[in-house]
Amino acid sequence: MLNDQEQVALTYGEVLYEPGARIEYVYFPNDSLVSLLTLVDRHQALEVGLVGREGMVGIPLAMETAISPVRALVQGSGTAMRMKAAPFLKDLQQSHALQRELHRYTYSLIRQITQTAACNRFHVVEARLARWLLMTHDRLQVNPFRLTQEFLSDMLGVRRVGVTGAARTLKQNKLIRYSRGNITILDRKGLEGASCSCYEMVKDMHDPA
Repeated sequence: MLNDQEQVALTYGEVLYEPGARIEYVYFPNDSLVSLLTLVDRHQALEVGLVGREGMVGIPLAMETAISPVRALVQGSGTAMRMKAAPFLKDLQQSHALQRELHRYTYSLIRQITQTAACNRFHVVEARLARWLLMTHDRLQVNPFRLTQEFLSDMLGVRRVGVTGAARTLKQNKLIRYSRGNITILDRKGLEGASCSCYEMVKDMHDPA
């Protein structure tokens, strides 16, 4: 369906786009994971979306907008298929099937972003952390995976002390093991029970695709 793709390695912590930067490439993660972060006052970050093998990084380009509104940050190392903007747009114009798939995915991503905004406002940190760990595990499908407290703080929009307390609670309940930035899910069903309802809602958005 797409021509001129190349496989690239994405590294944990790598920034693919910054807000206001031109989108030079689109990315289709294979076994990598990319967080979409909105910035406040140029330094505070909050995750609003998560893109894994189900989606594409660079959706604004498909909407004829070449400027990124978010920071795209690699959360899980792995590979992705990368494509330059110009040939991607050419293929998109010529393929109705690709247009349909990207329209469906864009709708799912918008729903994920809006649900995440509500979750960040109304749910406690422990439930949000459980939701976020489940979403990460769904996409990476590895156990353990690496996440620092600083990274988690940006993902959840809370101070590191809040992340520490939430992770300690999940650890004490024997749902996860957390050591030196490595998280292992010990009890997946238990973690689903500790998560807020947003996890099932966001998961259901992607399952049909």
